[in-house]
Parts: sequence; structure tokens; C-alpha cells
Amino acid sequence: METSSPSPQPETELKQADLHLRHVEKDVLIPKIMRDKARERCSDQVQDFTKCCKDSGFLMVVKCRKENSALKECLIAHYKNPDFYEECKMEYLKEREEFRKTGIPSKNRLQKLPTNF
Repeated sequence: METSSPSPQPETELKQADLHLRHVEKDVLIPKIMRDKARERCSDQVQDFTKCCKDSGFLMVVKCRKENSALKECLIAHYKNPDFYEECKMEYLKEREEFRKTGIPSKNRLQKLPTNF
């Protein structure tokens, strides 16, 4: 009797499996990357709002509306951008793939090693 071993999956099916996202990845981890990157890209608005808040003290709610609105506008524009979502998703998938290969989280891999002088 001939036993057939399972044929290897085509490369596209393997890639599809690698692209599958769990609920926590879609709803928590990728949005976290999006928030962090959006804050970087909206750094001018973040700085303006932070400066206004520091200068205004308790009156920041009233005095910093313009800066707050500008910051929200910038962040929301990024959050609603499907290309930005895809960019962050691909970044997450690369990090996840690297973690699966090495077992080392990206934040630990990116830390500089101490050097002796």
C-alpha cells in the first residue's frame, strides 16, 4: 500500500496563515502601534498642547481648546487612514515573525548592549 505524505502547502497558503490576526492583535496591539506612530507624526501638535497645558495650569481646559482640537484632528486623521493601518499592521506582523524566529521581544532586541570602555 502506498502512503502518501501530505503535500506541502503552497507558499501563498502559508503566507495567508502568517497574516491571520487574533482578536487581541487587531483590537489592542495594532491600535497601540498606531497610537504611538500617530503621536510621533503629530509631534508638533503634541508639543503645542503640552506647552499650553503647562503654561495654563488649571485653566488648560478652557485655554487649550484650539491646541487640543488640532491634536485630535491630526490623530484622528491617522487613525482613520486605511494605508496607515496597513503600515502598522505590517510592522506588527514583522515584529511577530521575528519574535517567533528568535523568541526575543522586539523591545529587548532593540536595546543597546552595554559596552566596556
